[in-house]
Amino acid sequence: MIQRYKGKRFQKKKFCSFCADNVPFIDYKDVKTLRKYVTERGKIMAARMTGTCSKHQRELARAIKRARNIALLPFIEK
Repeated sequence: MIQRYKGKRFQKKKFCSFCADNVPFIDYKDVKTLRKYVTERGKIMAARMTGTCSKHQRELARAIKRARNIALLPFIEK
């Protein structure tokens, strides 16, 4: 449990959940998982907010964009 000093309080170091679970690839058809990484306005969340590594963040963005194109995820939430 490594803690980093950020401002006036300590914060736990974030970790990549895809690396921890040994996920071979991120499936664009798995909408339940993809929704966790999209804001309520429909934007893809930054890696520093979600804790994903750069490899999985790129793969995640690609999967979200594919899911949007075939209408599994909306482009904009109303």
